[in-house]
Amino acid sequence: MTPANMPASPAPDLPLEDELGDVLEKAMRRAGMDDQALALRSGVARAKILDAIDYRPELDAAELQRLAAALGLNEVGFSALANGRYPRPVIDGLPFWVRPLRMPHGIGVVNAYLVAEAEGVPGLLFDTGTDIAALERAMQPTRAGIRAVFLTHAETEHAGGLCDVVAHFGRPSAFVPVGADTPCGTPAGEGETMTVGRLEVTVFSTPGHSPAHNCYRVGMPSVPAGRALLVSGDLVFAGSAGGGYFCHRQLGTHLRRVLGAVPPDTVVAPGHGPLTTVENELRYNPFLG
Repeated sequence: MTPANMPASPAPDLPLEDELGDVLEKAMRRAGMDDQALALRSGVARAKILDAIDYRPELDAAELQRLAAALGLNEVGFSALANGRYPRPVIDGLPFWVRPLRMPHGIGVVNAYLVAEAEGVPGLLFDTGTDIAALERAMQPTRAGIRAVFLTHAETEHAGGLCDVVAHFGRPSAFVPVGADTPCGTPAGEGETMTVGRLEVTVFSTPGHSPAHNCYRVGMPSVPAGRALLVSGDLVFAGSAGGGYFCHRQLGTHLRRVLGAVPPDTVVAPGHGPLTTVENELRYNPFLG
């Protein structure tokens, strides 16, 4: 079923987290190349590469193809992103209720998620956003309560006010990645499974963007034919991936491992940008070339 607050497809006005310039910069850092090295390897003029990084792309199809080849990117998805036509999958079929909680952060938006067996009953909170005030604004008019909190990683925009949130909602259980620098929460590592009511949460340990980072698969075992949800934090976005600020290699390894470990129809709930699916990202995501 499609829950009441779960759109049948991503909001058309919700932008992707990354534009072409962001993907280029991340791919260059991953490859250990600067703009001059990329120009030499791809045969694309350095000035054009710099313009693209500065969000002023004027690259033709052949140049995009050469850049993708030089950087080891998925050419189809990379070109679609460059032309403003990155595919957006239909999102439906989840057997439980999901509400994205979007909060302003700098010039962008950060996502948290409220997941429950049905609308109006206490549920699970994934990430806490920038602070408790922003979270409460994003949650309105929801008043059902929180049974457990799961943190993907301890960056301020994802974990702001974690302990305040726990205290405010009656001290529900809080789970954080092993090694995360947080003042509260129980460490949860690879393969651990927590059952809360009819919802089952399985942990994937996915360091790379940060040294302590988790993704969470949420399913409802009593509805075996229902789709699952992957709360991916900053591992993967629609059309991009998180920056490998801790380790590019580990991020890439876990990106492929996790997306290969869940069914293709799994809905992906990223830390930034719109919802997507595993199948969509395996087919088009530039970083899965």
